[in-house]
Amino acid sequence: MEKDIKFCQSCGMPLSDEMLGTNEDGTKSEDYCIYCYKDGAFTGDFTMEQMVEYCSMFVEEYNKNTGQNLTCCEYKDVLRQFYPTLKRWSGDDQHLPHADHPMKKVLIEEVNALKIPELHIDNLYVLQGSFINQPYTINGNEVQFFDDNATYWGNQIQKSDGHCYGIACDEKFILVSEYGKDGSDAELVLLKRR
Repeated sequence: MEKDIKFCQSCGMPLSDEMLGTNEDGTKSEDYCIYCYKDGAFTGDFTMEQMVEYCSMFVEEYNKNTGQNLTCCEYKDVLRQFYPTLKRWSGDDQHLPHADHPMKKVLIEEVNALKIPELHIDNLYVLQGSFINQPYTINGNEVQFFDDNATYWGNQIQKSDGHCYGIACDEKFILVSEYGKDGSDAELVLLKRR
């Protein structure tokens, strides 16, 4: 018998054991994924429509996994029909965990206090280590700073010259990198212990 697929009750992605978010006591959440839910709180203060916009960026991944060939607009329509069936969007939100995670606020303030030109953030998102674990050349050696299986707070900010800043942090450090299109020519700008 095929096992029922569970979906994140916030973004709708299929949930596997390694993709489960964490409750305040560190246990795994049975309802939410690591991108939406960390330490007992939502990682982003989204409306349903903002979640649709954000998740529509992953239409190619959806098409690859389902064998479909939806456009971004078609995928948004699918999400708008699906999301009202999920716990986060289906009813009274007074009993849902609040989205303003205290660690996120502290990290945003610390990143902005670095005073790096053109780097100012208003939000951080939960990112999988494998997604951001690019190698950097330091003293002639290639170094990677992230655990592929861990999650980090992060964001990407476009600069006026077309390059991007990548921010990744957790309770131990803040890393800022700069790179070109699709993460090319990544350079370490700053690595600061907290």
